[in-house]
This record gives sequence, C-alpha cells and structure tokens, in this order.
Amino acid sequence: MSWGEDVNGDHWKGDHMDREILERMKTMVEESRYTVALCGSGMMEEVGLKGLKREDRAYEIEEKYGASPEELFNIACYSRHPERFFQFYREEILKQEMQISPAVYELAAMERAGKLQCLVTINLHDAPIKAGVKHAICLHGSVYHNRCPRCGRQYGVDYMINSVPVPLCQDCHAVIRPGVSLFGEMVDSHSMSRTAQEISRADLLLLLGTSLRSDVYSQYIRYFKGSGLIMIHRLPRPLDEKADLVVYDMPQNVLPGLGYLERERNRQLLKSRLRVLENPEAQNG
Repeated sequence: MSWGEDVNGDHWKGDHMDREILERMKTMVEESRYTVALCGSGMMEEVGLKGLKREDRAYEIEEKYGASPEELFNIACYSRHPERFFQFYREEILKQEMQISPAVYELAAMERAGKLQCLVTINLHDAPIKAGVKHAICLHGSVYHNRCPRCGRQYGVDYMINSVPVPLCQDCHAVIRPGVSLFGEMVDSHSMSRTAQEISRADLLLLLGTSLRSDVYSQYIRYFKGSGLIMIHRLPRPLDEKADLVVYDMPQNVLPGLGYLERERNRQLLKSRLRVLENPEAQNG
C-alpha cells in the first residue's frame, strides 16, 4: 500500500483501506451538516450496467447494429426509425441486469442516519431508489417513467419491453416517449436546477465513480462552495489534487467502511433480541 499527501489533500491507493484515511473520511461525514453524493459511471458499473460510451461497449454495439450508440440512442432515430430505435433500446438498455452494490446500500443507510441529504445519479434503472434512498435526483431520467407525448398517459417499463416492435399509446396510438435523456438532448431543466441547488447547499461533496473532469458533472460542481470534497474512483484523473481526500478504489470497497448500514443492522438485531427477552412466550408460541 502507498499513499501520499500533497498541499491540497490526501491520496490513497491499495488493497486494504488505511485506518487513518478511513477515520478521516468518517470524521468529514459526521461533521458535515449537508452532504451531497454525485454517482458516476463507476457506480453504474458496480451494479452491472455498462455505459454506452465505454469504448468496448460502443465497439460491440457497432458490430451488432452497424451503427454507433450516438446514432441509435438519439431523438432523430426515435422519430424517424422507431422500430430500429426501440430494438436497440429494449436489448441494450431495458434488458440490462442490475444488482444493487454494497456502496448504494451504504448510501441509503447514511441517508436514514441523517448524514446524506441528496444523491444525484446518472443510473437510468433507479438503483439508489431501489436501495432505499429517498432524496435522489435521476439526472438522465428513468426507464420506469415513460409517457405518451400526445396525451400524457404514463407507462411502466414492462409495457416498453413487451410492446414489439414499437410501444404505442393505448389511448391515442402515438409512439411512447422513453423517460430518459437521449444523446444530443438537453437534460430536464428541473433536474438540472435541483442538482445545482443541492450542490450549492452542500458543505461536503462526495464524488463516487466520477471526477472533477466528468463530462456530466463538471458543469454542476462549479456551484459547490463547501469546505469538504471526497473523491472515490478507480484511477487517477486530472484535478484530483483539488480534493481534500481521494481514494483510488471502487466505491463498493470503500463506503461500507463508514459503518452506517452495519450499525443499523446491529440496532435492529438488538431490538429483536430485546423483544424476545421481554416476551419469551412469543418466541416459543
């Protein structure tokens, strides 16, 4: 293991979390009055979702469909070639399998403990919400919220998967609009405003599976005026030195060390044991 300190912050990289670094991270989280987490592509990969812009994924898609993700996953393809668009969307987005990672469960426990006030994600499959996070901004939308652009009727993800070749509104027969941002589109203005507002309120910002040079988050990070910045991602990136604490690892290997979920489970176990002690006949009955 090796980690060093520069004038701006601590950097850590290794196979086992250094206790001093972990304790510093715990202290920063505990002392924060308003913490916001930004979850990037690294967090998506932890739950089993590969971003369309990953070089290996983009190559596979081009080999399979004869077109790039940018050509297939955009508003022009949706409007002019809906059968092609929805074939791609069903197979490459909707049918991806996801498994919630330990990092996401830890973030949910942090929120329940009052130590996480907002989470922003680019995950289209609602991973934080499924893990129990209540205050989440799905910046690029959600595959679970789809609507008819003509009459506004809402449709779930199962309808989108099962409606082949093109999902049509059952009321007015218009092509249903997926509830996600497509390449080349502006992100929903309300989500953009909420993200900027939450970051501006934070005194601690967590960058998880992303960095200061993120194509997605860099435009929002400039609103951060707080005193603490923690970054957890696998590889060194430009501007890492501006953070107060950087850990080069996967968030799922680091965040559970904060211990919020473990303490929550221990409290639940203790309550269960106390109930048994108070009413032993209930256990035997």
